[in-house]
Amino acid sequence: MFPIDIRPDKLTEEMLDYSRKLGQGMENLLNAGEIDTGVSPKQVVYREDKLVLYRYDTPEGIEPGPVPLLIVYALVNRPYMTDIQEDRSTIKGLLATGQDVYLIDWGYPDQADRALTLDDYINGYIDRCVDHLRETHGVEKVNLLGICQGGAFSLMYSALHPEKVQNLVTMVTPVDFKTPDNLLSAWVQNIDIDLAVDTMGNIPGELLNWTFLSLKPFSLTGQKYVNMVDLLDDPNKVRNFLRMEKWIFDSPDQAGEAFRQFIKDFYQKNGFLNGGVMLGDREVDLKHVTCPLLNIYALQDHLVPPDASRALKGLTGTPDYTELAFPGGHIGIYVSGKAQKEVTPAIGKWLNERN
Repeated sequence: MFPIDIRPDKLTEEMLDYSRKLGQGMENLLNAGEIDTGVSPKQVVYREDKLVLYRYDTPEGIEPGPVPLLIVYALVNRPYMTDIQEDRSTIKGLLATGQDVYLIDWGYPDQADRALTLDDYINGYIDRCVDHLRETHGVEKVNLLGICQGGAFSLMYSALHPEKVQNLVTMVTPVDFKTPDNLLSAWVQNIDIDLAVDTMGNIPGELLNWTFLSLKPFSLTGQKYVNMVDLLDDPNKVRNFLRMEKWIFDSPDQAGEAFRQFIKDFYQKNGFLNGGVMLGDREVDLKHVTCPLLNIYALQDHLVPPDASRALKGLTGTPDYTELAFPGGHIGIYVSGKAQKEVTPAIGKWLNERN
């Protein structure tokens, strides 16, 4: 046993430093002002119902490639995570590689949207956004980048509309929804989804958010606020922390019918592996995904474990399949400094070689 070295002078010094940081931090918090959501300039190019399609401005001196890139984000969170701050932006990284970047913002569903199905989202909204890009750019096919649940949507879209997809990139995308280390999936298996949707209509975003936070309760609901004290005396770090907090708790409700089908077909029936996923009158078959495919996963992902993404290998019909493993977590793959240096340049290089 080593003796505990607690000296009064050292303890006093640490307490004074802690009090100083708290005092400065309160001032910085009060002066933080309105927290923005996304930092890169963009334009609205298409609207439909709650959906908004944005096109990001190409940086000066960069000539965008001929094939537009459409980012399909998950329904359960807001897409400005991809553009959270100046030096940690997936969007900026992609623009720097010459991609002509578009992004779907799903908006905030309300009770008028409770009957929307996966078919409405994929064969409806996504397809019409793709057609808008095909028409305005005069191309037959577009590039897709699907993130998390948006990656699952992009796989389904590419299987049903292979003639419209040039290249497909999936990031932290679940494919095998029943890997042994998938805690979220284990929780969902015995939930009566029909009862939940029939009772509530739309599923509250706040309910899902607290479910996600409960997967790592100490680090996500306690430890980060203790660590926050070390950031409080830096106004820029305070604003960046608040941006992340705003995103975490900015959780849209989920359209009831689409949520019902996604949970039952994928989390409970593991539809990509076992089949039986129907969109309208067509069954999704990943063998019909024949375009080049880049699958990116995070090695420390607690929401989409690596094996859940790696399961994609061999399921599609493409002869051009590439995997990229990122040494980080589900959020770090967009916002960490390492991701800015490795992930977005790799995506841009891969796309440019195939455009």
